[in-house]
Amino acid sequence: MPIYEYECRACGRQFQRLVLNRAEASDPACPGCGGTRVRKLISMTAYHVSERDRIDAYDPKTAARDERFFRDSRNIGLHARKRAREMGVDLGERFETKLEKLRTDPGSILRDGE
Repeated sequence: MPIYEYECRACGRQFQRLVLNRAEASDPACPGCGGTRVRKLISMTAYHVSERDRIDAYDPKTAARDERFFRDSRNIGLHARKRAREMGVDLGERFETKLEKLRTDPGSILRDGE
């Protein structure tokens, strides 16, 4: 059951439509102006990358140049994990617990005095 995105060529409004069967797949009318001149848009997609693949792809030289890297809480501890893996060191459960706490609520480390 795909959700299609459209843009009305008359008023410019963007809207979505859930298509339950092929008979409903024809171009819909705009919910704003009722116009039938619509075009289908290409939707954004997302995919899952495993933690192992994230560590493999991590390069500290290029990551530091991209400010989006620092906005993603999943990147907290990525450098430490990569270095530990390269050195064959197990960081242990305590590290993983602290890391998860940092990722979900970074301020808690300061509040709790850890």
